This record gives sequence, C-alpha cells and structure tokens, in this order.
Amino acid sequence: MIRGGDIVKGSCLLQKGQPYLVVDREFHNPGKGTAVARIKMKSIKDGSVLGLTIPTQQEVEDAQVDIHACQYQYPDQDNYHFMDNESYEQYEVPIADNPDKKLYLKEGEAYDLTIWEGKVIDIKIPYKVVFTVAESENYVKGDTVSGATKPITTETGLVVRVPLFIKQGEKILVNTETNEYVERVNS
Repeated sequence: MIRGGDIVKGSCLLQKGQPYLVVDREFHNPGKGTAVARIKMKSIKDGSVLGLTIPTQQEVEDAQVDIHACQYQYPDQDNYHFMDNESYEQYEVPIADNPDKKLYLKEGEAYDLTIWEGKVIDIKIPYKVVFTVAESENYVKGDTVSGATKPITTETGLVVRVPLFIKQGEKILVNTETNEYVERVNS
C-alpha cells in the first residue's frame, strides 16, 4: 500500500485488477479540506488512461512489478525473444501484445522488461534510439526549400522524415515517442 501523498511519476498502482503507470501527478491543497493528489495513469496492459483524485492520507494498492534489463535476441512468427542480462533467463513476449514495438527493437540491444505476476507486460523503449538509414532517395542540388525533408527507411523498417543531406548508411538519432529525426550521429 502507498499513501496518496507518496505517489510519484513512475509509480505503479493496481486499479481495476490491472497495473497502471503514473504518468502525471499534481498536488492540490484547497483552502478548506484535505490536500489531494491528482494523478493520471496509463494501463501497462492496454494503454488506456485513467485519472484519479486521491486524498494524500488515503492509501492505494501499489502493483508489485519487476524491471529486468534484457537483451533482445530475435523475433519469430509469434514472439519476441529476450534474455535477462544477469540470470540468462529467456523471455518470450507475444508480438500480438506489443505490435507497435516491432519497429524499435534492434537485435543485440538492451531493453527493460516490466514483469507483473510472472508475465512480461511491457517492453520499455528508450526515449531516443540510434538507427542506420537502410533506404534513402538522393536529391538534386538546387531542388531545396528551407527546411526541406525526405522520407527514409531504417534497418528495422521505421520510416522517418529527415533533412535532405542524410544519405543511406548514415546513423541518425530518432525520438521514439514522436518518430522525429533528432540529429545525425557520427560513429
């Protein structure tokens, strides 16, 4: 159990029998009455958003989740395969549960797996990831407008709009929340 006043961004709470991750928290102290914590939570299982107002002295149930640092091994038809970096335990994560993660998973890279009741419920994708440009069209010098961009495809199949000077084989940093180009990476 955790008190409403102790809830912080990133806490995991159990609501409606599901684990929720606190994505936003704000305290409100009215002139009269008790202080409350207004929290916005996102279901780790299905992504639904839930808002709650909890008095700071009231206790709510926290979800006991484990975070394991794992290396992404490979995909097969049904599952993503991961290996725990410390125990070498193998985890199979159904592709059907995480179809949107496919474009961000790179073999051999480390990712955090969120485990609840012995089952992997989330793959944490880093905020920014370095990708290699697999396909890129060339442009003709002089065909430019200020801030012109072109679509490229990364080695995982992710399509990103980048500046015209980016060429095939170069490495770029991509914001995984917005799928936007951040910068070219010199290796």
